[in-house]
Amino acid sequence: MLKVEHKQFNLYSILYNKIPEKHILKLINKAVDFSFINTLLEGSYCKYYGRPAKEPEMMAKLLILQYLYNLSDERVIEETSLNLAYMWFIGLNPDEDLPDPSLLAKFRTRRLQEHTVDDIIQEVVKQCVDKGIIKGTGMSIDCTHTNANTIKKVPERIMKHLAKKIIKELEEENKAIPENIDTNIPEYKGIEDHKIAKATMETYLNNLIESVENTINTSITTRTKKLIEKAKKILSDPKFIQQKGIRSLVDEDARVGYKSKTDSFFGYKVEFTMIPEERIITALEVHDGSYVDGTGFESLYQRTKECGVEIKEGYGDKAYFRKHILDILKEAQIEAIIPVSESVYKIDESKFGYNKDSDQWFCDYGNYTINKKVATRKDGRRFLEYKFEKEVCRNCPNRKECINGTRIGKKLVLGLNTPEFYEYSQRAKTPEFIEKYKKRAAQEWKNGELKRFHGMDRARGYGLKSMRTQAKLTALAVNLKRIASLVSSTFIKLINLLKLIIEFISFENEYSLKNHPFSVVSDGSFAS
Repeated sequence: MLKVEHKQFNLYSILYNKIPEKHILKLINKAVDFSFINTLLEGSYCKYYGRPAKEPEMMAKLLILQYLYNLSDERVIEETSLNLAYMWFIGLNPDEDLPDPSLLAKFRTRRLQEHTVDDIIQEVVKQCVDKGIIKGTGMSIDCTHTNANTIKKVPERIMKHLAKKIIKELEEENKAIPENIDTNIPEYKGIEDHKIAKATMETYLNNLIESVENTINTSITTRTKKLIEKAKKILSDPKFIQQKGIRSLVDEDARVGYKSKTDSFFGYKVEFTMIPEERIITALEVHDGSYVDGTGFESLYQRTKECGVEIKEGYGDKAYFRKHILDILKEAQIEAIIPVSESVYKIDESKFGYNKDSDQWFCDYGNYTINKKVATRKDGRRFLEYKFEKEVCRNCPNRKECINGTRIGKKLVLGLNTPEFYEYSQRAKTPEFIEKYKKRAAQEWKNGELKRFHGMDRARGYGLKSMRTQAKLTALAVNLKRIASLVSSTFIKLINLLKLIIEFISFENEYSLKNHPFSVVSDGSFAS
């Protein structure tokens, strides 16, 4: 039963006067009103029955402290019991008892759903936009990787673990293993050729599954049946043997991803949008390591808009130079500050130029295209084909280097979007674009902050659901830390401004007394 009551601080709360006004938690509390959390989560509690539950706002604030200072469930309760600022922040009196650490896990998994954390992040940002703390008009997007809380294993090892589990469950449930079940698992490490090792383990596991199903009544052996179904599902995935699918039985959602052509990782990708001017995260999503950057751009963009941010510029690295992203920004009249990706825009601009008005390409020797058509490859992909003037190509001094074979005129084969991308490529070379793009560096700083100081370099738990909760709570904590910094700098500016005003008034008063044409005589009257 949820019962929210305002608690009047008792006599011991006088100790809270020791907390300095510039403390990060006091600055956060001044900037953000967290009372909306009770309303947001009241639907997950029984309104009239059961024991009184801990206040959702207080539990959410404990989670904020946990991710702000990178603590475990046990440590955050221990630290809060010893720290006056923590106790004040969560709204308890110094002499009151804190909840058991196990309640934090229950609140995080049962009450605080993924979409709820999104709503909390959005409301916090919206409050700061309304109060003028956030004034930026940019939206930057990027992906950062998080390593799984386990190691990746080769398919042979995974199949060996599956076989061991099936045999173990079968023995426990049936009290004995039938004689026709082969329990001698092959030793794949002794096989030098990895392909043969995989094939050997795959054959053994398939035979084991078939033998168990034919011998034992799997409707009775429930756990064994579930394991067999799981093994079948894993083996049926063609990506598994290719080492592109599941790589761990502990964390089945984690996947191998690549930071570069030679640098890989095993875990998850966290894609998030932020306001580069104030470095505030507005929305984020978590995917497995094989996720392609930019696929979920539209959803993140819409959630950023719902925060109340007026977006005028969109920032991203080369991975976000994609047609659907550029179209979304163009339709919303947002300037795209995204450098051109060579993998998407394949044209040698040192040899060819483009005139968008006439839709013609020009070579560096002055020839131009006279014909254009849309063609289709054998695999169904469409492309543009431009043809140059044959007679000009025939007499061109650069003909041998430019044209292969017996063809007379040059053919320029391009992607469907190349003419449109040409305009972006020209704008990306301007000094104004280069200067604006410097703002995107804030995204890299934020990536480093999340990992180095708030534990985002490694997953705390297992699975996508756990990773999403971790990433979103971390983003919330980092946002609040940044908001405190913004409020503090604004407060300091106001203090300095007040000091200047006071000094100016004092100077004016002193100057007016020295230069007044009258003086005060002993009886209080004025004399010239």
